[in-house]
This record gives sequence, structure tokens and C-alpha cells, in this order.
Amino acid sequence: MKLYYSPGACSIGIHILLEEIGKPYELSLVALKDGAQSKPDYVAVNPKSKVPALDIGEGRVLTEFPAIALYLGQSEPEAGILPKDPAGQARALEVTDYVTGTVHPHAFTRQFRPYNYSLREEDFPKVVEQARENAARYFAVLEKGWAGDTWVLPGGFSIADAALFFVEYWHARRVKQALPPHLDAHLKAMLARPAVRRALEQEGMEA
Repeated sequence: MKLYYSPGACSIGIHILLEEIGKPYELSLVALKDGAQSKPDYVAVNPKSKVPALDIGEGRVLTEFPAIALYLGQSEPEAGILPKDPAGQARALEVTDYVTGTVHPHAFTRQFRPYNYSLREEDFPKVVEQARENAARYFAVLEKGWAGDTWVLPGGFSIADAALFFVEYWHARRVKQALPPHLDAHLKAMLARPAVRRALEQEGMEA
């Protein structure tokens, strides 16, 4: 397998899952800050021009975080990153989809790229303010609905934890805002996890 990633992007969650699985894989850098996602070589891999993308061999490339995470969980059941029961799998995907489809774009893309949401530079502060309000509201939803102990789900570590990690990391390390208690404890537990530390080190990120 080959993971197309950019350091510090949401692809870190898939990188963590690959480390959890422990099977051989390659990394292929897509430098978002240099616009590599829009260059012909990468567009040929993923026409959506974003990361992550996972080459699973024989010319097959998967895109979209939830789809890649589900594939890894189902194809490597011994790794235990996806609950075995249908309800547990649905809950893991529920959290993963909320993070990638709502929290990521509306709380963080708005902060990091306000120019995507307004053509007028004078509007950028308001876009960022709204994004930070969104982040607080979304994290409150996750905090209130916390069903597990250390990990998101009662059954233990899953793909949902890898998804939640990257927005927690951005909020605490990049935006330098406090997380609610359950999420703060979760971030600390993730940062202590060997697979997470390996992935961060490989991407040159602070553990």
C-alpha cells in the first residue's frame, strides 16, 4: 500500500491507522503548501486534488478518509481498529463522518483558508470567528455524547479515534485553544500511543 499524505493534514489519521495495522506501506509526500495536490502527477492519482489517497495495488486508489478507514478496518480485522458488530461499526463511522464532514471543513478549513469562503479580505476575520464558534459547538457535541472511557467508543480504540485525533491536535497545537475534558484526555492518550508517535515522527510533527 502507498499513502499519499501531507504533513499535518487530515491524512495523519490514516497514517496512524497504517502504523496500528503494522503491515508494510509506503509514504508519498503531497506538499499542500506548494500546491502539489493540483499538479498533473497527483491529479492523475486523485482527481479530487486532496489527501489522503491510498493506493491498494493493481491500479486501485481509494479516496476520502471514512472510506479508506473502513477499508483498512475490514481488510485487516486482526488489527482491531474497527468494531466487529454492525452497531459498533456504525458508531465508529458516525464519529468519523462527523469529524471529516463537519468539524474539519466548518471549524478548521474556515480558519486556515478563510479566502475559500469570501473574496473580500475584510471578511476574513469574521470567517475565522465563525469557524472558532463552530469548533466550540462541535467539540461540545462530541464531549456530551462521549460513550467510551479512554477511547471514543466503549469497545476500545478504533478508526474514530484516528479521525478525532487530527482535529484535536489542530485545536490544541495549531490554534492553541483548550479542549473539553474528555477530548483533552483523549488527545493526551493518543499522543502517548506508539503508533501515533511513530506517525508524527515520520511526518516531522511534534508529539
